Amino acid sequence: MYDIIAKKRDGLPLSGDEIRFVINGYTNDSIPDYQMSAFLMAGYLRGFTDEETVTMTMAMAESGDMLDLSGIKGITVDKHSTGGVGDKTTLIVCPVVASLGVPVAKMSGRGLGHTGGTIDKLESIPGFSASLSPEAFIRQVNDLHFALAGQTAVLAPADRKIYALRDVTATVDSMTLIASSIMSKKLASGAAGIVLDVKTGDGAFMQKEEDSAALAEEMVSIGNLAGRKTVAVITDMNQPLGRMVGNSFEIREVIECLKGNGPADLMEVCQALAEQMLLTGGKADSKEAAAVMIADSINSGKALETFRRFVTAQGGDPNVTDHPEIMGSYSIEKPVAAETSGFVSELSAREIGRAEMILGGGRLTKNDTIDRTVGIRLIRKYGEPVSAGETVAVVCGNDSLRTEEAASIVKASYSYRSSCPPNRPMIKKIL
Repeated sequence: MYDIIAKKRDGLPLSGDEIRFVINGYTNDSIPDYQMSAFLMAGYLRGFTDEETVTMTMAMAESGDMLDLSGIKGITVDKHSTGGVGDKTTLIVCPVVASLGVPVAKMSGRGLGHTGGTIDKLESIPGFSASLSPEAFIRQVNDLHFALAGQTAVLAPADRKIYALRDVTATVDSMTLIASSIMSKKLASGAAGIVLDVKTGDGAFMQKEEDSAALAEEMVSIGNLAGRKTVAVITDMNQPLGRMVGNSFEIREVIECLKGNGPADLMEVCQALAEQMLLTGGKADSKEAAAVMIADSINSGKALETFRRFVTAQGGDPNVTDHPEIMGSYSIEKPVAAETSGFVSELSAREIGRAEMILGGGRLTKNDTIDRTVGIRLIRKYGEPVSAGETVAVVCGNDSLRTEEAASIVKASYSYRSSCPPNRPMIKKIL
């Protein structure tokens, strides 16, 4: 290990065997933290070649279980988001493309920090479970073309160990290490195609568009070099996506979207992701053909029916599609009024996410208990006209002090101007 650290320190490329030696040794505890810390810092400062990056990602993926999806008929496609506020695209896009015959084998996580987790949202539905055996997971994808399971503890264990060390050694914001962390889990999940939703802006992990593009390019390169057809869609996250933030609130919005009543910004992102999934899965040969198929899936009710069958298959109550009140409700409503007349010029996604956490809808650690009934309704968003005193958002909670504090944050997250601000496209780039 000493020789490998010195080699990376001096900017020399490492062989595949050397990279695997490091990853496997650290995973099985034969390499101590202090040597791995030195290796990570050397790599952070000197960088990694494309070959080193792919080898490291594959070694991390292979450090635990590798899901074998060969028993699934067709080209399996996975979709991953780098995280955002109000981002419920998975639960809209996956039923749409599944209803069109693309097998979606999806591994998801729980929310941490200001971004929400897909499993937390789904568990708002009474009875829903994301615990599926590999056999049940494959059987459900073959039956419904869609299954969603929680990431297992033995999926890419090297990544968990390395990330914890990066967190305390000032090596988190290395593009290669970020990309290999994300992609190791995607490769271990086994899908043949991967569509990445890389967020950019105030509420995103990468707030500058050029950084988001660089991360997207790195992940696409890793995926393609590893033999997986990989596409990245860079999307705006300067304000929350859609008009609902909060676990059960977002399930309500998912249902409305699948009924064809979704807000324009959310549907624009879903459209772009669904098109890429249909192209990747070989079900469409052009974006135009994919767009026609997506419209038919929603307008005919096939997408909503697929969602209902998916919920039923995983133990949830399918009546949620017509009676969302079965998810429970909050006890306090606090309207937030516009301070001036004009147009909304900013609506901070990060601050809205923070307000949702204060309400109790998010977690700081994996073990925190969350309240799935609280949330925020956004009545006015970027570029929309307002009058002084008009309600621009409603904060819904179960604790008066928390609700007041969250409402103050929501109020401060809005900015206004006298003229309409410039249009901000939701889709920045497709790689």
